[in-house]
Amino acid sequence: MKLSTSRIKAIVTKALEEDLSLGDVTTDALIPPNQEGKATLLAKSRGVIAGVYVAQLVFEQVDSSIRFEVLMPDGMRVTPGDIIATIRGKVASILKAERVALNFLQRMSGIATETARYVEAVEGTKAKILDTRKTTPGLRIFEKYAVKMGGGVNHRQNLGEQVLIKDNHLAALRASGISLSGAIKLAWAKIPAGMKIEVEVTNLDQLREALDAGADMIMLDNMTVEDMREAVRITGGRALLEASGGIGLDNVRAVAETGVDFISVGAITHSPKALDISLELEFA
Repeated sequence: MKLSTSRIKAIVTKALEEDLSLGDVTTDALIPPNQEGKATLLAKSRGVIAGVYVAQLVFEQVDSSIRFEVLMPDGMRVTPGDIIATIRGKVASILKAERVALNFLQRMSGIATETARYVEAVEGTKAKILDTRKTTPGLRIFEKYAVKMGGGVNHRQNLGEQVLIKDNHLAALRASGISLSGAIKLAWAKIPAGMKIEVEVTNLDQLREALDAGADMIMLDNMTVEDMREAVRITGGRALLEASGGIGLDNVRAVAETGVDFISVGAITHSPKALDISLELEFA
């Protein structure tokens, strides 16, 4: 997954407008407009970097004369004391861009770092760590990109990419007398050719019904490890299986060892801890 420069700039513009719409009264009052300096983006904890290019565009959008040098690109692992990038230019411009740039970089790096923890936990199995649409409104492209930098796999970017028949869809259809298999057949009749269908199931009987109806992918929602293992046996490769619900670092390995293809983890985007990164100004 690549980040579109035009889309990054649109998001960065909104973030800078939020922070600088009334100017920066502190910097404007205290810092000489022509004072030059150098700053470093410094890692203060271990993790995986994501969002360096986004941070660069923040600084360059504030002041096109700023010189931003990337030393550790996205996807690299950092340890405390590592210099991620250097910034040279007007001190006032660096200060005005600092917080917005760090907000993006710390958030995205936190997602990449948390994703990497899950990826490492399932190493040696065939399971891939999958993200969800539980993302910060307006920042999905950044957060899903960060998942990729941490070694995870992106699920749907939006509701138009793939059919995913969830419990509330099924509840609404049941009220009209339409079964799970009927829902899958109804979707097949209405979607574009080649589009995949995934359906959420909560027990093995629903799994069998989904398989018989031809679902491409089946989400095993909040199943026990024993039931997941049985689901893998029953499925026999006829569909891809995604484990979901109640999965954390404490049990993701056991889930992966059942033989499922994917494990979706909402926590990697909705509640990661930001990676500790600071900006340090330097003067000769």
